[in-house]
Amino acid sequence: MSLAARVPSRLSALLLAIAATCAGAAHAEQRVIRIVVPYGTGAVQDTIARAIGDELGRALDSSIVIENRAGAGGTVGTAQVARAAPDGNTLVLAAASHHIAGYLYKNLSYDPYKDFTGVAYLGNTGYVILASAGLKVANTAEFIQAVKAKPGAYDYASAGNGSASHLGMASFLSAAGAQMQHIPMKSTGDAVTELLAGRVQAVTAATIGVTGYRNDPRVTFLAYTGKQRSRFAPDLPTVAESGLPGYAFDSWLGLLAPAGIAPAERDKLNAAVNSVLADPKVQARLAALGVEAEARSPAQFQELLKADWDAAGKLVAASGARVE
Repeated sequence: MSLAARVPSRLSALLLAIAATCAGAAHAEQRVIRIVVPYGTGAVQDTIARAIGDELGRALDSSIVIENRAGAGGTVGTAQVARAAPDGNTLVLAAASHHIAGYLYKNLSYDPYKDFTGVAYLGNTGYVILASAGLKVANTAEFIQAVKAKPGAYDYASAGNGSASHLGMASFLSAAGAQMQHIPMKSTGDAVTELLAGRVQAVTAATIGVTGYRNDPRVTFLAYTGKQRSRFAPDLPTVAESGLPGYAFDSWLGLLAPAGIAPAERDKLNAAVNSVLADPKVQARLAALGVEAEARSPAQFQELLKADWDAAGKLVAASGARVE
């Protein structure tokens, strides 16, 4: 081969090597965004985070890392995000329990409302009240009657002190004028396991976690806690329809950043999430999990957070729940 033929070949190889090096450097510098889930694997937030993680990573050209930091009703992982730099690289996937904790726990290291900024609303999910088949009740009215007949004799399990499943049942019992003993577990899955085993008599759980048990003979689905019947279980009456007018308990789902995040960064993340929520595949995935997905602007989400912060205080006061 002539020298003239070898030179272009060597030059091409050199250029390819340089391109590969640049590509490797660019890949190494890819942004990493950490989404902290303040509950264990299988919890509502964990399932939602994993349902959108890949698409969100592509929309942002970033690597999305989902990190479970469970403990103390979600406050351990949430506190970690509150202390993080407000650069948009650390977010928490929060739900109704986020604000509830501010009124429930006496000595939180962070302020659930002031120390966070709403980045992106994801949607809404409701809860269902389940009873052990061993209690032999067919509906909410019979359940209330059975519990009131033996005050404090029966137990209910939850995902932990301060969790939405804890406050949902506590507020329900308060409205019904009934008493049960609270058995806090580490996750919704653990609480449902206790119910299936007959070791507790009731659980309030997000729709996402219990749809698979609809025909299980070990449990009885009593009612849906939302304001209206769920489109995922239209035959299940609401608690309000079942004898407690005005009762409603559901949960928003969304991504929060530490307070102080730059508006431009917040808006960038919001736009990316909204583009993911517009994907029919993601919509179907979330619907299968019992989540009514909806895109909102940062201003709309922040308005919801303010209203929810105020409502959480009334909910905790009405339930009488408190965690020292």
